[in-house]
Amino acid sequence: MAHDAASVRPRAGQRPGSQGRKPPPPRRDSDRRTYAALDLGTNNCRLLIARPSPEGFTIIDAFSRIVRLGEGLATSGRLSDAAIERAIAALSICADKLKRRHVTLVRSVATEACRRADNGRDFVERVWAETGIRLDVIGPGEEARLAVLGCQALLPAGEGPALIFDIGGGSTELVLCETIEDGTCRILDWFSAPWGVVSLTEAEGGKRSDDAAQALAAYHRMKSRVAGAFADFAATLPKPEIAPRLLGTSGTVTTLASLHLGLPAYDRRAVDGLVVPAEAMRDISTRLSGMTVAERSTVPCIGNERADLVVAGCAILEAILDIWPADRLGVADRGIREGILRSLIARDAHIR
Repeated sequence: MAHDAASVRPRAGQRPGSQGRKPPPPRRDSDRRTYAALDLGTNNCRLLIARPSPEGFTIIDAFSRIVRLGEGLATSGRLSDAAIERAIAALSICADKLKRRHVTLVRSVATEACRRADNGRDFVERVWAETGIRLDVIGPGEEARLAVLGCQALLPAGEGPALIFDIGGGSTELVLCETIEDGTCRILDWFSAPWGVVSLTEAEGGKRSDDAAQALAAYHRMKSRVAGAFADFAATLPKPEIAPRLLGTSGTVTTLASLHLGLPAYDRRAVDGLVVPAEAMRDISTRLSGMTVAERSTVPCIGNERADLVVAGCAILEAILDIWPADRLGVADRGIREGILRSLIARDAHIR
């Protein structure tokens, strides 16, 4: 659910609907409505603030922080106190940005961690009380729809059905779609697996093995676990007569794309919209799976924050390539937040 911010309420002394007043002056650029999309996932807290533009929207502020909200959830069934404090600290920064940017319409969503946690509802209520942010805990179908809406413009050109996927912290969404006449995607089917980079890592006990052989064995177990979760959905997928199209939106694919390019540091401009040979992504995944956590932490664009989670993402990616054997993989550094922004702007324009 989207929420209007206080800046769109009638000012003191104004009476909504009063007659006989002069029409307001034309809007200046600074008076344009401002929109925000906040996505609190199992691993990350991300915010985008934007204004409409001829191209769709222009980003005027952004925020991203790894909060690991779902840390320990797989074993306890609850959001831990430490994870809650990290998330609220990040959300407090977001709340400050929303106020300073005079956001007029915002939608804030939470996904798998809040869906699964026994104390998810209590957490949402605490966030509202302490930050003023009203989190909307969305289902996996809405999560898939927003991800497609946000990244569909980057789907590689071609014929036949395409698969768009989003590897999250607590789940992975797979969306089968087709391109229609206006260039957008029509969703044909979708599936959500309860495995993301955090939940899959924790299913392996969260071990930070410094033994390469043990790390590789754990990688194969993760691949097998994900393949089992995908099996029923995979059986329903069409068998394309030509190489199928594939687009991924997640930290996993953007990180691997950065390694493919040999970037010394992450650069969204180089990665967003890139098309990479699928075999190259497999090769990088294989290389990372044979490294220890310490070795991965020294790799540019991975570092300490992703060293223990990136291999789970690689296992999920390879399982996707196994069921949808594309030659090339489109990479999107956009998704749910951009989908929210497009929805808010389109709906607001229709209402107004």
